[in-house]
Amino acid sequence: MNNRNAPTCPARPYMFGALGLAVASISPCALAKDTGSLTLDLNEIHIDAEADNGYRAETSASRKYTAPLLDTPQTITVVPTQIIQEQQALSLRQVLSNVSGITFNAGEGGGGSGDSINIRGFSANGNMQIDGLRDSAQTTRSDTFNVDRVEVIKGPNSVFGGAGTTGGTINIISKQPQYQAFTRLGGSIGSDSYRRLTLDSNQPLEGVGHDSAVRLNLMAHQNDVAGRARIDRERWGVAPVMRLGLSESSRLTLSAFHQVDDNLPDYGVPALDGKRLQGVGRKDYFGWRNLDKEEVEQSTLTALFEHDFSDNLRLQNMTRYGRLDRDTVVSASHVSTEGLAPGRYRPAGPQAYGRDARTDLWINQTLVTASFDLLNLRHDLVTGLEVSRETLDLTTYGHGLRSSAYPSEGYDLSNPPGQWSGPASKSRSGSTSTALDNQALFVFDTLALHDQWDLNLGLRYDRFKGEAAVYSADRLRTSSLESTDEKLSGRVGIVFKPTDNGRFYAAWGNSFNPSAEALAGNGRGLSAATERLAPERNDTWELGAKWALLDQRLELDAAMFRVVKHNAREPMSDGSTQLAGVQRVQGVELGLTGHVTERWNLFATYTFLDSETLKAADTPAGIAREGQALANTPPRSFNLWQTYELPSGWTLGHGARYISARNVTSSTSAKLDAAWVHNAMLAYRVNEQMDLQLNINNLFDKEYVERVRQQNGTGARSSAIEYGDGRAAILTATYSF
Repeated sequence: MNNRNAPTCPARPYMFGALGLAVASISPCALAKDTGSLTLDLNEIHIDAEADNGYRAETSASRKYTAPLLDTPQTITVVPTQIIQEQQALSLRQVLSNVSGITFNAGEGGGGSGDSINIRGFSANGNMQIDGLRDSAQTTRSDTFNVDRVEVIKGPNSVFGGAGTTGGTINIISKQPQYQAFTRLGGSIGSDSYRRLTLDSNQPLEGVGHDSAVRLNLMAHQNDVAGRARIDRERWGVAPVMRLGLSESSRLTLSAFHQVDDNLPDYGVPALDGKRLQGVGRKDYFGWRNLDKEEVEQSTLTALFEHDFSDNLRLQNMTRYGRLDRDTVVSASHVSTEGLAPGRYRPAGPQAYGRDARTDLWINQTLVTASFDLLNLRHDLVTGLEVSRETLDLTTYGHGLRSSAYPSEGYDLSNPPGQWSGPASKSRSGSTSTALDNQALFVFDTLALHDQWDLNLGLRYDRFKGEAAVYSADRLRTSSLESTDEKLSGRVGIVFKPTDNGRFYAAWGNSFNPSAEALAGNGRGLSAATERLAPERNDTWELGAKWALLDQRLELDAAMFRVVKHNAREPMSDGSTQLAGVQRVQGVELGLTGHVTERWNLFATYTFLDSETLKAADTPAGIAREGQALANTPPRSFNLWQTYELPSGWTLGHGARYISARNVTSSTSAKLDAAWVHNAMLAYRVNEQMDLQLNINNLFDKEYVERVRQQNGTGARSSAIEYGDGRAAILTATYSF
């Protein structure tokens, strides 16, 4: 049994004590340096963030985009480090809550929870990248202590990210060494047992090569989830990185990342048709605290080599090894009320279901960037090669909880026990081993056709192979599956520049979803019914405009788009699967980011989505989907964050999120309620070294559904919803030296 009082990661006093020891060990030389500003030379570090321009990002951190974002014919939303710090946004989900058109799913099918994200109505679970390299394992990216910013690249875009990318790609940018010494020590306390310590220290290496530097980020954190009953979160992490200037033209950057999480899983509360069951409270916990657990350990090692042959010809090679160990025991909050007195229930979903998974990822990417003139046309060319191998070793197990062990009269819906007192014995139920291999070649070219016209071209070839072996509880192989797909993806965009600060563009792009896409992430997707199927195909058209206003301080973006999945996988009545579905999402995106005045900063996005299943399988379930909006795809969503600098060092911040009512499933009209959520921030600069910041999240303690299982549920087996965090107050002090 799992003992919540004896976590596998270091106990809390040791976690925070280790961070204090690390602070004390900073070299005197580092303490003597002035803090300085966080600026970067883009000619030196290309995967790092640009110089701090506040809310408005001017370039992508990826070398695949050679043009400024203003000149890029695509909707790309960048959540910068300043907003992450102002909001104290700790998880990827919190960061992405700044971007409209994004929703979150709950864990499905016993696959365990983790970041399950929809962009423009389509899953982006396998479209996570870190510094431009694929990061597809199923886990919750729970902390941003080593995150500089997050880029959301919208629309089908396999030419950029490979397999998947129907709705878009999420690129997480890590913190990198900088050229001036600084150290920032942060400490936070708050409601719901919130405690947090962080250290961010950067030190140039004088006398070591050319412009060498080292940076270290540390984190220790604990809290209970606001609005839930004793759902605890605990983690610590360390992320060192060193840049060595081998010569004036060559650089080697070595980085590592290690984080350990120990959490109590939370699968929400039982629901029917998107509403929690009568008698169930928002805080009620339907798992078993003495059995359920989530123990996660993740590590990565990355080597980045860069060489400048000249100002117009550069080479970049990045290699990464990543390992994720994730041992979870979860109890679904599905319940049955049939045959019981009103207000009583029995568990109806998997109880104390365990998944012990190890994921290994090897990936290498080589980019060559060249700028030259050919046939009187200016070319900014990027060519690249990417190879990767991901493996998953998954063992499933249970604790023998059976319906016969539940009380005949069931449990009280308004007071679930939370502790399992019956018999429990851990036993293995099966295992799966999978492997994903990918080889890709790609080329991007931006052609200056005229002073006012640019043409953007992209082409990528992928060979995508997945293999899976399934074993029984007694370790006998029960099935072997294999799927190989070779696809050519493309993207074309034209940009018109009527003025120095304004752009109009039109673009087309496509993507593909192979059956084995999620195989290394959660071990699912490939089956006997799908291993011979061709990939799903998606394409998009986008028309847009981008304008830099108020002396380039504020950017207004607008786009109309249409995304079509032409051959969605559809289950048939005979158990087979066919590429018979057609799904369409069209809509409008608006964005306004930057400085309205010298004191007023604004980051606002709005998305309108019109989604529909145009064609489905000729089965009762398929017929029910035709004409319906896609699940968890809100027609309207709006996100706002703004700050205003007052005299005497005070800053006020306000955030608002709106999400309209949306379908629980793609086959019924049951809706999740619309919701407004407000956040507030008050910051005070005590002096040049000390800053204080108070954040109040979910200011009005709104009960809203953040994550949903795309099921309506029945009396025999309910569905479940997961609420967003309740109201919480966090006070943070940051000391810089």
